Amino acid sequence: MTATATESNIQVDVEREALLAFLAEQREFLLTTVRGLDDERLQERPTVSVLNLIGLVKHVSNVERGWLRFIEQGSPEVDYESQETYDQHENTFRLVGDETVQEILTHYAETARATEAYVRSLPSLEVSRPLPAAPWFPEDTAWTARDVLLHLIRETAQHCGHADIIRESIDGQKTMG
Repeated sequence: MTATATESNIQVDVEREALLAFLAEQREFLLTTVRGLDDERLQERPTVSVLNLIGLVKHVSNVERGWLRFIEQGSPEVDYESQETYDQHENTFRLVGDETVQEILTHYAETARATEAYVRSLPSLEVSRPLPAAPWFPEDTAWTARDVLLHLIRETAQHCGHADIIRESIDGQKTMG
């Protein structure tokens, strides 16, 4: 017995909404780590790492936007060996110039809305793009929109762990428990 078109659409929608819900949950965990701290504390680096809470939010937001562009447009050409690329990456982890904490938080909320709207607009999670030529990706591999969503969940969860450690180092606050 084969599924009807309606049943297939329902399955796609259920999967899509489940993935978006998991991503939203991880975003909320990350945002929990910044609540109740002033702008100065959000930029503190209480561990030997260069990471700080608002920098993690900025980084995760930029990464999410980048992966959405990947689904939409494919991979940009990037010179991963250049100092400029390295500096751009490093600047995603801190406020630069006249950036403010509020701007970063607003951008993250806008990123979440844009991701959810775009993913819901896709005809299928099977939309696929070749991965960029980078030392950390296998050659001649493509990712689907599903793969990208799973990666974003993993990336956000990883940085939630970093944020938990930083927040606990600042004031003992824990996001879980």
